[in-house]
Amino acid sequence: MIDVRPYNSLGGGHEGWLNTRHHFSFAGYHDPKRMHWGALRVWNDDEIASQNGFPPHPHANMEIITYVRQGAITHQDNLGNRGRTEAGDVQVMSAGDGIRHAEYNFEPGVTKIFQIWIMPREQGGAPSWGTKPFPKAARTGRFITLASGFQADQDALPIRADARVAGVTLTAGQTTEYRLGRGRKAYLVSAEGEAEINGVRFSARDGVAVENEDVLLIKAIEDAEIILVDTADI
Repeated sequence: MIDVRPYNSLGGGHEGWLNTRHHFSFAGYHDPKRMHWGALRVWNDDEIASQNGFPPHPHANMEIITYVRQGAITHQDNLGNRGRTEAGDVQVMSAGDGIRHAEYNFEPGVTKIFQIWIMPREQGGAPSWGTKPFPKAARTGRFITLASGFQADQDALPIRADARVAGVTLTAGQTTEYRLGRGRKAYLVSAEGEAEINGVRFSARDGVAVENEDVLLIKAIEDAEIILVDTADI
């Protein structure tokens, strides 16, 4: 089953310094049919104006992955962590039993991010934060794991969830595949570029919910940059 969720069907809207779209129920947007997808709870498509951002606020019991599509995001938290994550790179925050953080766009132009929340395997634990570069050239034509809750994915940022976040860049006409396997779900979004998944076409920033598909064959109609979450079916 492949369900394309067009960008213009998503929740959210323009809030002055923030232009946001919610793939799942979040904040003032509630859709009982879009509460989560497996362990994936939130996928927000955010555009943050220069010199603006999210002031200090708390989180607990959530794995929060930020994929930067354009510009850069600067993180600071009550553990003393501070860092800047640039376009194409990833940061991960394991909220654990509680963390307070802020995220700002201190760049001269708009910063665009995907913010992805995944429910952890277990509640509690010490919070943590990390960031890592993932050059787009290294994932041309093949999926690279960016964040993972599986020990085998040693080059990825660690998360405490039965899930994996992967990314691929494709040139127009190029194909690749992702082996999802039985009992798993996937959700993917193209940050840019139109593509097909198992023959079903989707546009940039559409959401694509997948289940009961062992192998995902992805073909780029245009140059495309795709992010995928592989999650347990909970």
